[in-house]
Amino acid sequence: MKAYFSLGSNLGQRADYFTTAIPILAHGDTFRLSQVYDTEPQGGVEQESFWNLVMEIETEATPRQLLERARAAEAASHRTREVRWGPRTLDVDVLLVGELVSRDPDIVVPHPRMWERRFVLVPLRELAPDLVSLEALERAHGEVVALGTLASLS
Repeated sequence: MKAYFSLGSNLGQRADYFTTAIPILAHGDTFRLSQVYDTEPQGGVEQESFWNLVMEIETEATPRQLLERARAAEAASHRTREVRWGPRTLDVDVLLVGELVSRDPDIVVPHPRMWERRFVLVPLRELAPDLVSLEALERAHGEVVALGTLASLS
């Protein structure tokens, strides 16, 4: 089944954090990456813009296993959680895991706020246009500007 991660960073060597995270998240599964997008921060905390991308993997992993991969990738990038929605080296969210639904408080799937966030929907639509309608994009919030592929930014 296909699963999707959202990756974001607005501190330090952003391309390096993404490059470190990708093999941890893939964990041997095949994957595809969207372009990298420069996006405005959400949540009201004053900070630098983010780089965001979406990663699609073909996997049999459970939502909990994918959450463990996300946490491991954040730890490898020395992520700290001091301010909610504040600056960070790497933020990884599990967006979708096939058709699965999880109401576990640790891992809610589909991600409960993904439809509000243009920084998630634009790169998700790039990889899976059938999942994100133009109407959904219009309803979402945030400025999003394509920067190019991760390889071109590294």
